[in-house]
Amino acid sequence: MEYDAAGRVISLTNENGSHSDFSYDALDRLVQQGGFDGRTQRYHYDLTGKLTQSEDEGLVTLWYYDESDRITHRTVNGEPAEQWQYDDHGWLTDISHLSEGHRVAVHYGYDDKGRLTGERQTVENPETGELLWQHETTHAYNEQGLANRVTPDSLPPVEWLTYGSGYLAGMKLGDTPLLEYTRDRMHRETVRSFGSMAGSNAAYKLTSTYTPAGQLQSQHLNSLVYDRDYGWNDNGDLVRISGPRQTREYGYSATGRLESVRTLAPDLDIRIPYATDPAGNRLPDPELHPDSTLTAWPDNRIAEDAHYVYHYDEYGRLTEKTDLIPAGVIRTDDERTHHYHYDSQHRLVFYTRIQHGEPLVESRYLYDPLGRRMAKRVWRRERDLTGWMSLSRKPEMTWYGWDGDRLTTVQTDTTRIQTVYQPGSFAPLIRIETDNGEREKAQRRSLAEKLQQEGSEDGHGVVFPAELVRLLDRLEEEIRADRVSSESRAWLAQCGLTVEQLARQVEPEYTPARKVHFYHCDHRGLPLALISEDGNTAWRGEYDEWGNQLNEENPYYLHQPYRLPGQQHDEESGLYYNRNRYYDPLQGRYITQDPIGLAGGWNLYNYPLNPIIRMDPLGLYNLYQLLYDVWHDDSYGTSSIDITGSGDLISLGGHAGLGVAFAKKKGEMLSDICIYATACGHAGIGGGINAAITYSETKSLPASGVSNSVGVTVGGGVGGHFAYTYVVDVDNPESSTESVGIGAGVDASVMTLACR
Repeated sequence: MEYDAAGRVISLTNENGSHSDFSYDALDRLVQQGGFDGRTQRYHYDLTGKLTQSEDEGLVTLWYYDESDRITHRTVNGEPAEQWQYDDHGWLTDISHLSEGHRVAVHYGYDDKGRLTGERQTVENPETGELLWQHETTHAYNEQGLANRVTPDSLPPVEWLTYGSGYLAGMKLGDTPLLEYTRDRMHRETVRSFGSMAGSNAAYKLTSTYTPAGQLQSQHLNSLVYDRDYGWNDNGDLVRISGPRQTREYGYSATGRLESVRTLAPDLDIRIPYATDPAGNRLPDPELHPDSTLTAWPDNRIAEDAHYVYHYDEYGRLTEKTDLIPAGVIRTDDERTHHYHYDSQHRLVFYTRIQHGEPLVESRYLYDPLGRRMAKRVWRRERDLTGWMSLSRKPEMTWYGWDGDRLTTVQTDTTRIQTVYQPGSFAPLIRIETDNGEREKAQRRSLAEKLQQEGSEDGHGVVFPAELVRLLDRLEEEIRADRVSSESRAWLAQCGLTVEQLARQVEPEYTPARKVHFYHCDHRGLPLALISEDGNTAWRGEYDEWGNQLNEENPYYLHQPYRLPGQQHDEESGLYYNRNRYYDPLQGRYITQDPIGLAGGWNLYNYPLNPIIRMDPLGLYNLYQLLYDVWHDDSYGTSSIDITGSGDLISLGGHAGLGVAFAKKKGEMLSDICIYATACGHAGIGGGINAAITYSETKSLPASGVSNSVGVTVGGGVGGHFAYTYVVDVDNPESSTESVGIGAGVDASVMTLACR
C-alpha cells in the first residue's frame, strides 16, 4: 500500500504487481478509483456529503434524496432505475424498478416494534399491468422477540421450537413435527432426526461428534453410506474426509489455499492439483502442463484455460466463452460460443450458446430491485413440424420467490418446489414439492371475496369498505377455528345474521398432496441426498470441492438445483446463480467483478480459495469461516467478573460468589450474557480472610444449568490480595476456566477446589 501525506491510501499493488489507484477531495471523500484492470469509477457529492453522481466507465448514475436524506430514486444514463418509498416511521415499505420491461417490486410490512412481519414480491406485465407473479412470506415472533414462526407462500406455518436463549430444539410444519435436535451441555448439535416420527423412531437420524477443540469430528447416519469422519491438522485445516466408499485428502499452501485433492478408494488413487498465481487466479498446473510458461494474470482476467477462450468488456464482465481448439487440430467450425449480456447493474439478463452460426439455447432473466432473480425464460433448439431445427416458440418459464437473501420457492409450469433452511444459515433442510394441479384445487375465495362477487343481481359484484372486509376476514378465521367471539356474534346480530348462515358461505379448505424430503448436506451445506419421510434416498449427488457435480442418481427425476450454499445450478448455461453474481464451477470463480469492490477482497473474481471450509453464499465475500454454525456454535470463550468473599480455617474453608458472564459466538455482533452464582469448598495450606474482584476466561459459552468443577488456586497478600485459579468442568473436561483476582485482606494459601 502507498499513502499520501494525509495518511490516505492512494495506491494498492496486488500480488501480481498490478496497481489500483485512489483520489480524494479536500474532505477526504473518495472521488476516483482505478482498478487493477484499468476500470475507472468516479464519485460526486453534494455539500452535505451525500453521493449524488457516480460514473462507471460509460454508466452515469444520479442519486436523489428526500428532506430526511433518505434515498428516493436514481437514474442510469437518464433512464429510471430503482424507486424507494417509506412510511411515517421512516421504514422502507416499497422498492421497485423495471427489469426487461417488467415492473418488479418488493413490499414490506412491520409490527409496532419495527420488526419485519412480511415481504411480498410482485412482477407485472409490461403492457397490461396484469400481475404475473406474486410471492409472500410472513414472520412472527415469540415473547422473547425471537423470530420463531414463518409462513411460506401457500404453505402451513413453519414453527421453530427453541429453548434457553434461542437454541434450536425442533421444527414443525403446520401441526406436524418434522425435525428434532439433541444437544450437549455446550448446546452443540449431537443428534438430528427427521420424519413425522422424529425422535427415537425416526427414519433419518444423524449423529455428530466433535474434537476437543470443538471441530466437527464425525457425522454418522443410520444409513452407513453417508457416514463421514473428519481429520484436522494442528493449524485447524480440514485435511481429510473419510466415508465408506472413499477418502479425500486435502493439501494446502502456506497461505491456506487448497492446492490438491487426493481421492482414495479400492483400486483408486487420484491426485488433482490446483495451481494459482499469487492473486488467486487459476493457472495451468505444472504437473499436468509442464510446457506452460504462464505465471500470472496481471489484470485478474483469465484469457484461456484448457477448455475455453474468454473475452471481457470494459467493466470486467465475461462476454464471450468459446471452445478452445487445441494446437495442431484442424478447425471444423463446430466449436460452441457462449455469449453473455448484462444490464446497467452488471446483472446477467441474456445468455445464448451458438454452434455453426445457429443458437442452441437462449435464456433471459428478470431481477427485483435488490438484485434477486425473479424469473427466467429458456428457449431450446428443437425440430418443428416441418422438420426444421429452430428455437422453441414457447419458453420454459420458471418463477422464483425469496425470503430475504434465501431462495425459498421455485415454480415451473408443472410444479412448485419450496425450501426451508436451517435458521440463520444457507443450508437447506426441508424440500416440499406440490404439483400445480394440487395447488389449483386448494385455491378458494375468502368469505369477503365471495360475498362481494355474489352480492349483486347483475353479476358484476360489489365493493365492500375496507373495514367491512377486515371484519369478515376476522369472522372467517374464527369460524374456521370454531371459536367465534361474542363481539362477532353481536355484530352479526345487529345485521340480522347468524353465525350458521355465514358459516355456510365459507368455502371449504382443501389440503393439497405434498411430497416432503429432507436435505442431507455436507459440513458446508451442499446437498448430498434427499431423504423421504420413510427414510429412503430419493436423490443423491456427488461433487468436487468447487461444486462441480461428478455423479447423480435421480430415479424419481427430482429437480435439485442447489449446490454450494447460496448457489442454484442453471442447466442451460452451466453457471450457478449466486445471489449477487454468477459462479463458474469449472473455473472456481465468478464471471463478473464483486459488486462491493475491494471490500470483498483484492481479486474481484475470486471465490474463497479454500472452499473446503469457506463459502460465499451471497456472491460478495468470504462470509463464513467454518465449520458452519449448522453443526455447532464456536465461541471465543466466556469472560466474567464476579465479587467473592471467603473465610478460611487453616486447611478447610469455602467461598461464594455472584457474577455476570459474557460470551460472543463467531459471526455475531452481540454477546450472550448470564448471571451466575458459585459455591466452592477447598482444602490446602493457608488461612486468612479476604474479599476480591475476579476476572475469568472460560473455554465455553455461558449456559443455563448446574456444573461441577475441580482445580487449584494459589493466592495471598497482606493488606491486598492476589489469586490465580484454574478449574476444569468434571462433566465436560474440554471446558476449563482460568481466573485472576485482586482484593483486600490478609491471607496466604495453596488450595484444591471443588465448585458448583
